[in-house]
Amino acid sequence: MKPEMPKTDSIEALARFWDAHDVTDFEEELKEVPSPFKRSDVVHVPLTPSEHDAVKKLASSQGVDESVLIHGWVKEKLHQP
Repeated sequence: MKPEMPKTDSIEALARFWDAHDVTDFEEELKEVPSPFKRSDVVHVPLTPSEHDAVKKLASSQGVDESVLIHGWVKEKLHQP
């Protein structure tokens, strides 16, 4: 017999439940919902391995993700006179 999905907002209770159960056991109860996130345009920028390493090191030293660092550079450049 399949257990009933919990009706709680408790993170701890939900974590315990999903640690012991698999979402595929509840596929017939799941429904697709639209994403609350907007997809922004993505631009792929080819970098050499050494350039990528330098970006990773700089981002890490600033405690940010590489994409956050690069996005900041682009915004900075676009706002220059």
